[in-house]
Amino acid sequence: MSKKGRQTPTRSLILPYDRTDGQVAIDLYHKTNKTAQEWQSLILYDLLALNDDGLFVHTKFGYSVPRRNGKNEIVAIREMYGLVNGENILHTAHRTTTSHMAWERLYDLLELADIKIVSSYRAYGKEHIQIESGGKIEFRTRTSKSGLGEGFDLLVIDEAQEYQDDQESALKYVVSDSPNPQTIFCGTPPTPDSSGTVFTKLREAALSGESINTGWAEWSVEEQKSPRDKTWWYETNPSLGVILSERKILDEIGNDDVDFNIQRLGYWISYSLKSAISEATWNSLKINELPTFKGKLYVGIKYGADNTNVAMSIAVKTTNDKIFVESIDCQSVRNGTGWIIRFLQNADWQNVVVDGANGQDILAAAMEDAGLRKPVFPTVKEVIAANATFTNGIDTDKLRHNGQPSLTQAVSNCDKRAIGSSGGFGYKSLNSNIEIALMESAIFAYWSAEKTKERRKQVISY
Repeated sequence: MSKKGRQTPTRSLILPYDRTDGQVAIDLYHKTNKTAQEWQSLILYDLLALNDDGLFVHTKFGYSVPRRNGKNEIVAIREMYGLVNGENILHTAHRTTTSHMAWERLYDLLELADIKIVSSYRAYGKEHIQIESGGKIEFRTRTSKSGLGEGFDLLVIDEAQEYQDDQESALKYVVSDSPNPQTIFCGTPPTPDSSGTVFTKLREAALSGESINTGWAEWSVEEQKSPRDKTWWYETNPSLGVILSERKILDEIGNDDVDFNIQRLGYWISYSLKSAISEATWNSLKINELPTFKGKLYVGIKYGADNTNVAMSIAVKTTNDKIFVESIDCQSVRNGTGWIIRFLQNADWQNVVVDGANGQDILAAAMEDAGLRKPVFPTVKEVIAANATFTNGIDTDKLRHNGQPSLTQAVSNCDKRAIGSSGGFGYKSLNSNIEIALMESAIFAYWSAEKTKERRKQVISY
């Protein structure tokens, strides 16, 4: 017998039940000549658990499984069961291509099971299927107005890591009129670029016992692991050895260990994309004695959005592979650039990153006049990367600081803000009296240090 991935969730919260229609759904699926895996069957048993009144025990159920394990097959089986039982279903996804693939998957299964389809429409964005029993399913790409004015029995949130608050406000009421409603959240842990917040909050509420009528299951690691440690591959990928192979996973390993941990090992970054960095989290990175530094300084300079202040911070690598950050000052733009130039003239620095269109050119000209190297003006993409890198440095315990009150105040009074249209984020202050530019300058300094690789001295031997 070949080795298989773990079949039970690494973490779960399932409400108690005595009966379920899980086997009914599995038997229906087996009419397609396909076989549900053990872990898929277990989730279906929990999904279709019934109380004494014949109602679903879990009116909400979320599950997170790393990519390419077959998590969408569970949704398709649940939808087959719902259609046969006359349910009106809404299947939503973040992308149109994903919702269309879900339509194709379900349509093929219904044909293989010899279930008569009386109506079907396959046009992108308008897909639907209706079968002889009266069961009907619509497939849609999510928007802030999706589903308004319509009623369904089952709501499926595919790609749940991208499910946003405004979309939830529009969709969560579509099952309210059903006598036996259920909402399913299916996805993977969010990456730093994910735009959704609902999935993370659902997970936190379920695992903390704060939710009602909600079930949760996940395959995940609690902390980052080495991508090449196969033990964790099998712990977090239930379909490994069945539809997923070691060779495929080996090909996925690249330079981004964090992304591998999220996408393949189910790692949940400990921050919420819309929540502030807590003071406790920031203070956990504080050191009482300065470490031993190595290399040059990396300087971050940020001009405030209202053109009132400009802040400067530095970052430096340490001999124990951490990155130490410290703020130099935050002054009024009216004070000019002299204090910045004097610091740069006397510091041994590698890079200077300057952000803020209202001051970049002025400072660059002053640096040129002083005979200093040109600064880096980050692009929007690099600004997004800088914020994600800084946040990841906090999450992975790589960042260090010495507890400066001004920087601590800025970091512990911030919230996420969207940048661009692809899920990027930056930070904003929760208090108008606190200058967020101080924190942003530290972000650019940290990012510059993190992304710059040290040059190794070439050793020549004869």
